Amino acid sequence: MSFKKLIPIMYLKDEKAYTSRECRIPVDSKYTPVEIAEKFSENGADELIIVDLSYDDASHDKAIGILRRISKKIDIPMYAGGNVKRVEDVKKYLYAGVSKVFLEDSKESNLVMMKEVADRFGKDKLGLWYTGADQEAVRMAQDNELSCIFASDFDKNVAKTAKNACIPAIIELVSSHDGTDIITELSQAAVAGVSGPMISSVDFSFMEAKQALKDAGISMNTFESSIPFSQFKLNEQGLIPVVVQDYKTDEVLMVAYMNEESYNATLATGKMTYYSRSRQELWLKGETSGHFQYVRSIDIDCDNDTLLAKVKQVGAACHTGNRSCFYRNLVSSEYTQVNPLKVFNDVMAVIEDRKVNPKEGSYTNYLFDKGIDKILKKVGEEATEIVIAAKNPDPEESKYEIADFLYHVMVLMSLKGLTWEDIVKELANR
Repeated sequence: MSFKKLIPIMYLKDEKAYTSRECRIPVDSKYTPVEIAEKFSENGADELIIVDLSYDDASHDKAIGILRRISKKIDIPMYAGGNVKRVEDVKKYLYAGVSKVFLEDSKESNLVMMKEVADRFGKDKLGLWYTGADQEAVRMAQDNELSCIFASDFDKNVAKTAKNACIPAIIELVSSHDGTDIITELSQAAVAGVSGPMISSVDFSFMEAKQALKDAGISMNTFESSIPFSQFKLNEQGLIPVVVQDYKTDEVLMVAYMNEESYNATLATGKMTYYSRSRQELWLKGETSGHFQYVRSIDIDCDNDTLLAKVKQVGAACHTGNRSCFYRNLVSSEYTQVNPLKVFNDVMAVIEDRKVNPKEGSYTNYLFDKGIDKILKKVGEEATEIVIAAKNPDPEESKYEIADFLYHVMVLMSLKGLTWEDIVKELANR
């Protein structure tokens, strides 16, 4: 199902985020651009647009670094543009974690390279930023089947042309105040989403706004329960237990309870809301501590009597300050951890510790001391060993060589500042 989208925007210049190209008003001076983007993602934005206003190579490199850090923090697609001069700039944006790159009609070089970058990177990775500077740009975007067209309603004729382009349009509402024009725009079939200063606030509740828009008859991406609460099996207090996990690691964070009101509040706001049995009232997790839990998914068990929530946890889940309420072991036995991501992260943690706290005789420290050339040599050697081992019908040899290769790749990742989450996210994007 196709949903209409609310897409905040920030103009990035000198490592600060602004509400417009003029860079007069900061989005929020209390936060960095990375923190602002993270709050947009947490509060339920559908996507994020970043306009890179860098003006030389040094500022452009800093902007790319910020985009890369933002990509690590958010769970929504990120669009970017503003400093595309050559094909290499498109690649830089995409490698930084950008989902779509906007080519500007006001830059002739962007139009000249449109077909080349569409063929090289995929038309789904490109959009047109239309300002009315070149009428031919819309036809070129149509011919190259770009995925979307972005335009500001500062010039109504420009916005109208964008909406008539037969390409999904994202309209920046530069003077929206009461939200009625958001309804007007999203009600149009040609408009896929809206952006602008009104929704580009760290305090804007996208989930509540999307629920209101849905009530107005617009198809929005909100949390909708596939089973009505009336079909849940409740305990004698009229509550259902909720097991809460970290959405990335599956770590169990806590167990709490919900009634129908708290369940509906959770779906409406996207923030985990429980029923406190001790206080006999609704309990928005993080309301006093700031340690909110942002919903990523909620499942129900086979008997309809227990919920499993996967969340993005801010800070600690436990009132003691521990990440999880389950931090005290009672009994355990020796066993081999076989969760792939857990094992990779544990090994990476050891490698990172060796980098910070060198240990005499450590092979890992030997590699770090020798530097990039030695590490690359070992990666190449181990890759060759895999090829040789694969010719042997016994898979055991391949197992050992692949493990050696992955270890040396992890040392390389550590040296380059990459994590397994970065790699997994890139694979998921593909």
